[in-house]
Amino acid sequence: MSRIGNSDLDVFPLSLGGNVFGWTADERESFAVLDAFVAAGGDFIDTADVYSAWIPGNSGGESEAIIGRWMAARGNRDQLVVATKIGSFPAFPGLSAANIKAGVEESLRRLGTDRIDLYYTHKDDTTVPVEEFLGALDELVKAGKVRAIGASNISAERLTEALEASDREGLAKYVALQPHYNLVERGHYEGEVASVVAAHGLSVMPYFALASGFLTGKYRPGTTVDSARAGSAAAYLKDERNVRVLSALDEVAQAHDAEVATVALAWLAAQPHIAAPIASARTVAQLPALMAVGGLKLSDDELTRLSTAGA
Repeated sequence: MSRIGNSDLDVFPLSLGGNVFGWTADERESFAVLDAFVAAGGDFIDTADVYSAWIPGNSGGESEAIIGRWMAARGNRDQLVVATKIGSFPAFPGLSAANIKAGVEESLRRLGTDRIDLYYTHKDDTTVPVEEFLGALDELVKAGKVRAIGASNISAERLTEALEASDREGLAKYVALQPHYNLVERGHYEGEVASVVAAHGLSVMPYFALASGFLTGKYRPGTTVDSARAGSAAAYLKDERNVRVLSALDEVAQAHDAEVATVALAWLAAQPHIAAPIASARTVAQLPALMAVGGLKLSDDELTRLSTAGA
């Protein structure tokens, strides 16, 4: 298990991404994936109020609603750590105090729960002072509607400003960061942001941990994959460095008799301060390679080989 920052939240070292629920996975498929995830030992589910407003016919909130109906049907809310986000939903954009207070009520309603375990600001809103949105989040924590807070898509400067404001004003403080980070996308996190994380003892839950599926190994030169993310994943093949990363993943995976996706997640999990990479599964068949990350430990030489492959 992994502890999230200085919170009291302990989680399985993989977070199941809920972005596919109500998008590429319908409710029946979503329930099956969620059931299999829990059966395999998982307990940490990540979603957002905006999932999946980008789909024609959807308005947002579909993922939260599916997860809420599943928890109600299974009666397992107390065994789970549920994370969701505020700030990107078309009906509640931005991080004003009023928006946060209204948005959280809708998320709680859709999830069918009285509290959110980890509540992220989905993206920074530089039009709002950090004291304003932290004050609103602090009220939610004190009211018991939120257990801990995290940030996503925020600069090192604003993250530092927010953390210092929490200390100075005695407000709820970020315990987690959710950045875009994986073997082929390292510039969003490594460097200044990682330094802030280390200085303040935050836990990190990287999203797009498998680079929209590219790091599963199923996207290769000359291959065609039927997936809603095929365009994003296949685009990585245009960079020779990413092809070298695939080659290194193949070698390490073969040495461990493991799936390429498992090795990619194991590299991420081995980086400092990573608590639980986020990966989604559209089908039950995709889950075993993700869940196996908890049992795969890479050697220092293997970690270095993977780290330098795309340099």
